[in-house]
Amino acid sequence: MVNTLAESDEPWTEKPPRLDVGVVGTGKAGSVLGAALRRAGHNVLACTAVSDISKLRAESLLPGVPITSIDVAVKDRDLVLLTVPDDVLSQVVAGLAATNAVSPGTFIMHASGRYGIDVLSPLTEQGCLPLALHPVMTFTGTSIDLNRLSACPFGITTHETLRPVAETLVVEIGGEPVWVPEASRSLYHAALTFGANNIMTLVNQTSELLSSAGIEHPESLVAPLFSASLDNALRNGDAVLTGPVARGDAGTVKEHLRVLANFDPAVSQAYRSMARLTAVRALAAGTLSPQLAQDLLEILAGEL
Repeated sequence: MVNTLAESDEPWTEKPPRLDVGVVGTGKAGSVLGAALRRAGHNVLACTAVSDISKLRAESLLPGVPITSIDVAVKDRDLVLLTVPDDVLSQVVAGLAATNAVSPGTFIMHASGRYGIDVLSPLTEQGCLPLALHPVMTFTGTSIDLNRLSACPFGITTHETLRPVAETLVVEIGGEPVWVPEASRSLYHAALTFGANNIMTLVNQTSELLSSAGIEHPESLVAPLFSASLDNALRNGDAVLTGPVARGDAGTVKEHLRVLANFDPAVSQAYRSMARLTAVRALAAGTLSPQLAQDLLEILAGEL
């Protein structure tokens, strides 16, 4: 274990030292991040894998790295990467702390968007150095992801004194560090999930609706529409809201609710919820008049 970073007041001002790394959890993210650290020159010495698919990922992305138990994977490492599901992260941390499995001075890094460094407190109290580095991308768990890490934003949270370490690790694997305060971590993750997960649902549901309407190749309509909408939103915000809700076309919205309810009541309810949010934003942006907004919101509050 050659961790000199924790002993320096100005970590990594010159060429960063290479770290001995243990990876706990070789799911889609863990296997790729482990491979990225290895590509950056760090020494990935051990990893854990439970399921058959995780073992296959480890063998593919971390060839030659032994698959071991957790206690072996974390023993005498400079950096331990905890890439386990969010719901069990605190349990894994508590288990490692209870057995004193991780040496003081070890960097403990997780890649969860939901958590900052508070979840690592049991290990921090034992002298470990906490890092929360969340890649803002979806993972396939294949080598394709390694190239996609280039310029990928990473939401980082740590102690201010460790910020240079976190930023250097991110830059080394090709990412772009973005600072996220500890208190804002849940909101940060909720925002990303609200956007990324829902846009996938919207794209797929829109395609299904168009197919049901007799459109043979719905993607030919969906791709340019969503691309233009995303570009407009990023460039101009709510000032370019368009469509029947933004225009206050209450009759059109009412008909949409009716036909969608016949198709699938759950889709109609989703349309209703998003239309309410759109109407409120259009009203605040001044693109929808108060009178038209009132009529529209009354329809959206109904039980059509």
